Amino acid sequence: MATEERLRRTMMFVPGNNPAMIKDAGIYGADSIMFDLEDAVSLAEKDAARYLIYEALQTVDYGDAELVVRVNGLDTPFFENDIKMMVKANVDVIRLPKTESAAMIKQLVVAVEKAEKEFGREVGSTKVMAAIESALGVVNAYEIASASDRMIGIALSAEDYTTDMKTHRYPDGQELLYARNVILHAARAAGIAAFDTVFTNMDDEAGFYRETELIHQLGFDGKSLVNPRQIEMVNKVYQPSEKEILNAQNVIEAIEEARQKGSGVISMNGQMVDRPVVLRAQRVMRLAKAANLVDEEGNYLGK
Repeated sequence: MATEERLRRTMMFVPGNNPAMIKDAGIYGADSIMFDLEDAVSLAEKDAARYLIYEALQTVDYGDAELVVRVNGLDTPFFENDIKMMVKANVDVIRLPKTESAAMIKQLVVAVEKAEKEFGREVGSTKVMAAIESALGVVNAYEIASASDRMIGIALSAEDYTTDMKTHRYPDGQELLYARNVILHAARAAGIAAFDTVFTNMDDEAGFYRETELIHQLGFDGKSLVNPRQIEMVNKVYQPSEKEILNAQNVIEAIEEARQKGSGVISMNGQMVDRPVVLRAQRVMRLAKAANLVDEEGNYLGK
């Protein structure tokens, strides 16, 4: 499996029972928008929320954002209808909550494929991801991450996880360190994306930056968000420095020079450039373009 070459710095939660937020979700610039049919929606509103999101996916232009729906769990009476309606609506990704095993992902994929055939969607076009919310899910993270070619990522969901661990959230995040590292390593080993958990205290801006800088340092692709204000904050942390951009430009130029010479060996300043350096440079340039720090040709704009 290989992660699609797209940025997933921000995945913004949008409650499935909030028409105004659903309508406006595309204006904030999140890389991924995640419409929620699960925890954000009361039992009495499940059917109405499902229909609301279905209609929005048919009629609202969300630009280039990746469109994700968190469905209700496999053990709920809402799961089957959630899958049918969201596949019919051509959603990009279905996020399964409370995932604890590869078998759960395989059960999800069977339901998705059945719906794709029923509604004439290309089989395999609907991607899936998993939310890891328990100790068992963390222990089984790699088997979950590698359970299907449809998998695009796994995400840590800290509230349920810390409850399962008989603890709670702390400012320094030590209670999540093991889970973060296991989930990140599982995602990388499987070749998919890793998403960090939400940070819910909007009054603690310094804490949000501290947590985002930590997960960026660890290597997470991005963070789940509950407020549009957090999008710009995450993007700022993920924004490459001028030095990183200029170095990446040099690597890209060396790649092009090697291509023009028909050489399979890429060298820069007399030294061979290996594949990890190339991959890092390409990611830096994608981040720089997303932050409007370079033009379409990749020239640094000096901001």
